[in-house]
Amino acid sequence: MSNIEIHQSREDAASAAAHDHATECTCGEVNEDLPEFDVQTIPHAIRHQAIFGAVEALKPGAGLIISANHNPLPLLAQLEARYEDRFSTSYLDQGPDRWRILIRNAA
Repeated sequence: MSNIEIHQSREDAASAAAHDHATECTCGEVNEDLPEFDVQTIPHAIRHQAIFGAVEALKPGAGLIISANHNPLPLLAQLEARYEDRFSTSYLDQGPDRWRILIRNAA
């Protein structure tokens, strides 16, 4: 059984978690260098928010590939408006059946 710690603030908890390896995932899987995220598997109503969550989770220099059955121009415009130059994007495939775009945390 693991220990439960109570902290005075969210900042104290985050600081403790940064130094505590027990908070790391123990599922046994390894992070991929460039995970591919097939966005068509996400319900449309929450798709862009799910992508933003995945992008925000990227550490500096890390990236992911989004894969869609159309050119996601509205999403790319929202990424640029929301994050400015924090993330870079580049097309890996440009249709006609599949668009794949590398998104990298430029920080």
